[in-house]
Amino acid sequence: MNSNEQIKEMVKQKYGEIALQDVETNASSCCGSGCCSTEVYNIMSEEYNHVEGYNPDADLKLGCGLPTEFAKIKKGDTVIDLGSGAGNDCFVARHETGVTGKVIGIDFTEAMIERARNNAEKLNFNNVEFRLGDIEKIPVTTNVADVVVSNCVMNLVPDKPKAFSEVYRILKPGGHFSISDIVLTGQLPERIMNAAEMYAGCVASAVQKEDYLQIIKDAGFKNITLQKEKAIIVPNDILKNYLTDAEIEIYNSNKQVIFSITVYAEKTDSCCAPGCC
Repeated sequence: MNSNEQIKEMVKQKYGEIALQDVETNASSCCGSGCCSTEVYNIMSEEYNHVEGYNPDADLKLGCGLPTEFAKIKKGDTVIDLGSGAGNDCFVARHETGVTGKVIGIDFTEAMIERARNNAEKLNFNNVEFRLGDIEKIPVTTNVADVVVSNCVMNLVPDKPKAFSEVYRILKPGGHFSISDIVLTGQLPERIMNAAEMYAGCVASAVQKEDYLQIIKDAGFKNITLQKEKAIIVPNDILKNYLTDAEIEIYNSNKQVIFSITVYAEKTDSCCAPGCC
């Protein structure tokens, strides 16, 4: 991969294309442009059908967990969803926080923001707002959120320490987050790590699990808890786009290295960042 800005532009383009597709096309085996397999995303996605507040029109199958199910959202809470896409997790959060709460979705893809706003308008939700913005510089004031959620998006951010420091900043003292993401417990083949579509699918961009948790700790969070963990199996029909048959055999013979995790952590004091007091 190239510079951070080039990575951001690539991700923005990929997700902009997905935002313009209908749900049926996005759930099929091939994207609308460039024939990138959406199975890269679908192998990670979780079913929301049992979750209260779920809206199928807002579910583009791009997540890798169910962070809102674990987020301990209460009535009246202010919830911020980072990388809100078409609004799926925002609408689930809105069910939990109720009409007295507020939900803000942040996404840096204009087409996703437009799609999410259209979905909210159809549902007549006047306490759900979508803002265009970068997770490395979240367009929200300090100490405003009771809960932050994010679903397989933080991994796409080139500067992850900056992103988690921003999460810390926008949370109220005593607030918490529940974030689902992809991590590694070993090494991926170089050609997968360098593949643009695998990066946009959160696989190539994954960092080591211990490093990911350390970033969260370094940002100042306490009571860090692993709420859920599952192995991600990449099918051979996807691997063959990047690896030879011999390399696929070697990859599959190794211990599974790609995992989806959902992490909970708390901001327990009033400092804006470690060392600020």
